[in-house]
Amino acid sequence: MRIGEWTWKGIYSLISTAGLVLIIIGYGEARPVPGLLYTPPIWSSHLVLLTMLPVFILLFATYLPGRIQTFIKNLMLVATVLWTSSHLLANGRVVKVTLFGSMLLWAVLVIISMKSRVPRSIPNLPKTAFNDIIAVSAGLGIYAAFVLELHQDFFGVALIG
Repeated sequence: MRIGEWTWKGIYSLISTAGLVLIIIGYGEARPVPGLLYTPPIWSSHLVLLTMLPVFILLFATYLPGRIQTFIKNLMLVATVLWTSSHLLANGRVVKVTLFGSMLLWAVLVIISMKSRVPRSIPNLPKTAFNDIIAVSAGLGIYAAFVLELHQDFFGVALIG
């Protein structure tokens, strides 16, 4: 039975959204539960701040074709690997290791599986250096906002101060 591309995308989006909501609810309920697997090194929080800098740029570059896309394949997945692995280094609580570890495993498995698939042609904007400038500028701006305020607002963890 064929359901059509847009019906498939709609169903997939609903299931993905439901999964994300369940992850958020589950994490919120598990967050107060104690449990420490390891004590992160003191310097790890500084490494996370450094590692997260390219993450935001890669996220923007995913949608803005430029030279960054030429050098790095699977920008969103590479950003996910950097994000989750750096957060695993800095967080030793069971709930955080479970969250970030499972996302890291997912991203690595997707990268591996993509190597065995033939990529389909996706129409997109022409690759320009201006798109790279936008990706870097927007990435740095959002990074600064997260470091200064948004991480505290969204996740209850202040990064500075």
